[in-house]
Formats: sequence, C-alpha cells, structure tokens
Amino acid sequence: MAPVEELTQRLRTFADERNWGQFHTPKNLVMAAAGEMGELVAEFQWLTPEQSAAVMDDLKAGARVRAGLGDVVIYLTRLADVLGIDLVQAALDKLEDSARRYPVERSRGSAAKAPGYHPSAP
Repeated sequence: MAPVEELTQRLRTFADERNWGQFHTPKNLVMAAAGEMGELVAEFQWLTPEQSAAVMDDLKAGARVRAGLGDVVIYLTRLADVLGIDLVQAALDKLEDSARRYPVERSRGSAAKAPGYHPSAP
C-alpha cells in the first residue's frame, strides 16, 4: 500500500472508531485545514527570509512547524477521502497544468502570474 493510501485508510479508521464521520463534512474539514494552515502561517509571520529557511534548526519552533504540517496534511487527506478525490492524482494534474501555464523558457526566475489564468476555469 502506498504511503498516501495507508494514511487515508488510517485516518478513515481513526474517524470511524470515534464516530467522527458525522463531523467530517467537507465544510468542516476545509475550515479545520484553513485553521491549521493559519497556525502554520503564525510560525513564520515575523521571521526574515533567512530565519524562515532555518526554522527547523530551532527545536521548539521546528517541532511546531512539523506538527502544523502534519495537521494540514491530515485534514487535506481526510477531505480528499470524504470527497472521493485521489489526492496524489489531483496534485499531479495540477503540476501538469502549472507546467503548461509556466513553461521553463518563459517562467525561469520569474514569479509573475501566468497571463489569462483563471483558477475557476476548467
């Protein structure tokens, strides 16, 4: 079993054992993921770029960042499971789309948004 599939199954079992499926609506899971992402953002909020790159060198801050990432991944994995989305395939599809929108020859070294990009467009 692939690591993402194992995580998905373990999260499903964890939620089922506690009868938490009733609370794991897409809305609640998105809100929980956003809240956890906010906590992760707070860890980096006032750091310089150099400090942010070295955050894992600080044992306490590094532990909080690691736990925050774990929380975000858990909620996103659970959300994908509830919605019936293959999370890895969704990420691969998005990466392929980004490669089309940001070809190396036009995008290398630039943070400019792709012209004509509309996130809601198919």
